[in-house]
Amino acid sequence: MHLVLLLFPFALLLCFLLYWAGARHAYLRRPELVPGDPGEFDWHFFVPCRDEEAVVGTTVARLRADFPEAHVWVIDDDSDDRTAEIVAGLADGDVRVHLVRRERPDARLGKGAALNAAYAQLDEFLPAGADRARVVVCVIDADGHLAPHALERVSGPAAFGDPEIGGVQVSVRMRNVDDRRPLPDHGRLRNALARLLVRVQDMEFSVSNAGMQLLRTRTGSVGLGGNGQFTRLTALDRIAAAERRPWQRGALLEDYELGLHMILGGYQITHVADTWVSQEGLPHARRLLTQRTRWAQGNLQCLRYAPRVIASRHYGARGVLETLYTFFQPVAHLLTLALCLLLGVSVGLDVAGGAGAGALAGLVALWPLAAGLAAVSIAPFLLWGPVYRRDRAPDRSLAVSLGWGLALWLYAYHLFPASARALGRMVRGRSGWAKTRRNAEAVTAGPVAIES
Repeated sequence: MHLVLLLFPFALLLCFLLYWAGARHAYLRRPELVPGDPGEFDWHFFVPCRDEEAVVGTTVARLRADFPEAHVWVIDDDSDDRTAEIVAGLADGDVRVHLVRRERPDARLGKGAALNAAYAQLDEFLPAGADRARVVVCVIDADGHLAPHALERVSGPAAFGDPEIGGVQVSVRMRNVDDRRPLPDHGRLRNALARLLVRVQDMEFSVSNAGMQLLRTRTGSVGLGGNGQFTRLTALDRIAAAERRPWQRGALLEDYELGLHMILGGYQITHVADTWVSQEGLPHARRLLTQRTRWAQGNLQCLRYAPRVIASRHYGARGVLETLYTFFQPVAHLLTLALCLLLGVSVGLDVAGGAGAGALAGLVALWPLAAGLAAVSIAPFLLWGPVYRRDRAPDRSLAVSLGWGLALWLYAYHLFPASARALGRMVRGRSGWAKTRRNAEAVTAGPVAIES
């Protein structure tokens, strides 16, 4: 019985290792990107905001300075602070800054609904007869900083230079990774742990997730993210014609769902790892867990797309397998937790029934297998460490990078409680959305990342 319970996690580990090997190979062997001419496209940045007075002014000013030919559309989702006032002041002095105002009860219905409002206003803004295929929308977080050369990279022949490409996702980095005191009101130990937490988030996004996305370029199943997401307007139009709106209302992963609809509609999506958008890493474990709970719940919501993906002629066999693997990650975490609980109960019953010595002896006899599984489980995370050091921290030692890899392995276990919390929210019928509180904001009562 105990051996049977161990086989399922072993099968999951095998799937993980195959996926990791493909992602690592795709990252290390990615082709050199050929840049393009941003002047061939019209650029429009969508910046959804809800109580973002701490960061929105800087973000808009940076976008206008780095990309002077682009338009910036800030969607104020009925903020309680000065967000709308700040943006309105910027718009008064700059015709390329636009404020999209939303008010309750039509506001605060999720990020997707806010983006749909900007899409509608952009549609009204564009002149009749505009070439919508050359109009590109980019979603930027209110604290997002896009690399100055980003438009050249996403304009190239492997990106929007190809008319079949409907979406491009760029890599994500943590801007505060070198902040020595991410928690200025706390002591050395808390700050050391906070620095490590931000560091592993940077590793997660800039190498591990980038590798997964580059693997998806090969399988035709690249996912769009909520920050640094570029979409061709004609692709959004096609989704709106089929689904009534580009971004789905009530979706907790509105970005990933948009990508699903884009591929189902016949467009391709690619990932560009040679440019990036930076955002704040979260130094607070609680904020991180609530954010990841929202993501896990959104992933579970996406399970309903599995039949459409399987039946779609726009997904090849490899794309179907990769997408299903992504869909079922929270389910795999939940099953693993359940099996661990079942194994513990089984051993406890054996002990209570007088067979404890035999049961424990059987488990002890399996220690070589357990040790081997542990080593194989840790190694992929350790091996991301030197890759991250090469690309993001060349001034640090190999030993330090291996330590970061070990921390990345420990950090990955947050997926298990996040998946369990996500399931609990779904069982209770909760699917509310709220923004993740910025590091510059004071800790006050209220929701962070998801409504409780």
